[in-house]
Amino acid sequence: MIAVIDYGVGNLFSVEKAFAALGADVRVTSDEAVIRAADKIVLPGVGAFGDCMKNLEASGLIPVLLDCVAKGKPLLGICVGLQILFDGSEESPGVRGLGLIPGLVKKIQAPGLKVPHMGWNSLAIREPRQKADLFAGLGEKPYVYFVHSYHAVPEDPAVITSVTEYGEQLTASVAKGNVQATQFHSEKSGDVGLHILKNFIEAEA
Repeated sequence: MIAVIDYGVGNLFSVEKAFAALGADVRVTSDEAVIRAADKIVLPGVGAFGDCMKNLEASGLIPVLLDCVAKGKPLLGICVGLQILFDGSEESPGVRGLGLIPGLVKKIQAPGLKVPHMGWNSLAIREPRQKADLFAGLGEKPYVYFVHSYHAVPEDPAVITSVTEYGEQLTASVAKGNVQATQFHSEKSGDVGLHILKNFIEAEA
């Protein structure tokens, strides 16, 4: 069973629908017991970093989330769900993130281009790939859908699993241990996005 964390933000219906289309047992929930019982967890997020953290704190789910990760349960962050895995963001100075991946989220520097970076863009997938690889079976430079004004800059570049180009090189996905996340909206990325979610479902916990 896959638990999609409901903390008042995020594309919950789209994420749930995408997983259901793949035949997964998926539940949108804010119930601690359901989250603990889940095989895997999905942390969505849209909007501002500070608002997402405020809502997550108000939900009371941060301790259970961190405990599940510490015990090795696979976690997939999506969009701002990736960003709040980091220590903080230039978007919301003074607001602490979850700190699961060291680093900061910074404003996209794209002179002459519109920010937010919105629309379809190709990924450059980095090697070596992990055992539980979200991108297994995809061709070179798959296209996915982005909507963001900020991107993660990890302290350790080795956690970056794919990048995209938009004025500068942007972090498109990260992985550290049992935690993986995509800046792009996998649930809105057509067949490529469904392939990525299928890889997450089928990877051994």
